[in-house]
Parts: sequence; structure tokens; C-alpha cells
Amino acid sequence: MTAVRQTTPEGRYGRTADQRADRKLKIVGSILGVALLGVVGWIGFDYVGGQGISGEMIKFKVVSDTRADVHLEVRKDREGHGYCVVRALSEDGAEVGRKEVRFDGPEERVDEVFSVVTRSRATAVEPMGCTADDGPAN
Repeated sequence: MTAVRQTTPEGRYGRTADQRADRKLKIVGSILGVALLGVVGWIGFDYVGGQGISGEMIKFKVVSDTRADVHLEVRKDREGHGYCVVRALSEDGAEVGRKEVRFDGPEERVDEVFSVVTRSRATAVEPMGCTADDGPAN
């Protein structure tokens, strides 16, 4: 018995339609992959470069039923202006106090403790974020 050959001899008739389609798919996939990496890189650069001010809460301490102290470390441009917002939360998660702290000085790094006045005893303090702006509010 002889075996029936299902494919053409290798290299005898050139590329098959499947091989041409595979090559096109590889090219299109490579182009789309590079474009996706470019978009992700651009968004990341814009996000990081656009952050004129960033803050981090180092620690907090509940001092009394009406006050919590927050230790913030803020980094900004020397000419940068902006503010950070922190809020105090009660045991059930309700907001019991909020403070907006402005940073308009020439320092690039600010490391200070601020007090947040609360309506009732706070059990946690969380940073809401920092925002750069054009300068001090009037």
C-alpha cells in the first residue's frame, strides 16, 4: 500500500495561503503591540510628569475626641503650589473631619504634622490626595 501525501513538497511551489496569512497576522500583531506599548508609555509619562505635588501620610495619632494629628510628607516642585486633603473617619467609616492643607512655600519637601478637628472620636485618618494648582487661594 502506498501512503497518500496531503501536502505539497516543501519549497516546491512557494508559500501557501496559510503561511502568507500567518505572516500578515504576525506583522499586524507586532504593529498593534508596539502601538499599545506606546500608548501605555505616553499615559504613564503624562501621569507621572503631570504630578506637580505628591503627598504621603507617614502616621496619624488620635489625640482626643475632637482632634487627630496627621504627619504628612509632601514633595513638589520648588515653584509648585497646591494642597492635600486628609479626612478623619469614625469606627463605622463615617467621615468626622476633613482638612485641606496648602503648600505654597519654596521647599521641595515638606514634612509636617497637622491637626484635623473632628466632630466625634476618629479611629482612622486617610489621605484623599494632593492637587497642584496656580497659587494661593485669595
